[in-house]
Amino acid sequence: MPLSMDELADLAVEAATAARDDAYSPYSDFPMGAAVVSLDGAVRRGVLIENVSLGLAMCAERVAIFTAVTDGIEPAVLALCSKRTGGDLTFPCGACLQVALEIGGADLVVIAVDTDGVTERAVLSDLLPRAPKIHSPS
Repeated sequence: MPLSMDELADLAVEAATAARDDAYSPYSDFPMGAAVVSLDGAVRRGVLIENVSLGLAMCAERVAIFTAVTDGIEPAVLALCSKRTGGDLTFPCGACLQVALEIGGADLVVIAVDTDGVTERAVLSDLLPRAPKIHSPS
């Protein structure tokens, strides 16, 4: 039986929260974990990986998305776990949203979760309303 969106969301939140513990963030002290979940419940995690050369750092969301692509998994849900930013839940940055749009599509469910387990869901198209058109494989 297929999993419900609530079940997929729970899997993503759980995996992103666990992944946060493995983040490498010695410069920002802002550990982040992420997870991508497919419609059949396959989970791929990602973590923030910083580098002294800031441009070489990689966001947790992109690590999770790239791993999903490598493993042939189509994302249905993307969750991000981190501390709050300015009192608000932390959603993916613009670069991560653009990558998520390209790989997961405008209907991808995106979930922000804080260290207390508080969550908020959004659809990617609502987070990136004026996104450029993406290439459609032929």
